Amino acid sequence: MFIQTEPTPNPNTMKFLPGREIAPEAPREFTTPEEAEMSALAKELFAVDGVTGVFCGADYVSVSKDETVDWPHIKPAIFGALMDVLQSGAPLFADSDGEAEYDADSGPAKEIKEIIDTRVRPAVARDGGDIIFKGFDQQTGVVALVMRGACAGCPSSTLTLKAGIENLLKHYVPEVREVVAVG
Repeated sequence: MFIQTEPTPNPNTMKFLPGREIAPEAPREFTTPEEAEMSALAKELFAVDGVTGVFCGADYVSVSKDETVDWPHIKPAIFGALMDVLQSGAPLFADSDGEAEYDADSGPAKEIKEIIDTRVRPAVARDGGDIIFKGFDQQTGVVALVMRGACAGCPSSTLTLKAGIENLLKHYVPEVREVVAVG
């Protein structure tokens, strides 16, 4: 098995491309070893000293590390963990549920969610991350988004959120006044 790597805009997150599907139905994020218990893949990656997060996209895995650890020191162990789990043939996840989706069935929320899903998420996935629509407050015009994978903690995420996503949504949905990142 040949696994390629790509840097992400976040220096503490690297994208690993194993050349096969990982989470084609819905992205998965694991931010603690306890959350990782439901995934053989994430559990194995969290066993590597210095790993602080795992994000599984359709055909890639973004791994985040502690800033005190250098990539050359942990990359071999990450490659080993990925190969062991992927070659085992075992299910990667204990359940089939992905991220709970916000119910945006009409109005501006539906339009915002559609823009996020069709224009924003594919772009940030190329950088090893994901952005999930969490809600829209019609009273204030505030859109709440969750940044995951390489996007979480990325130095350029504020610029992406404000200059990119906020401007895009304001252009297409006049009711949008502000975009904020939430937990």
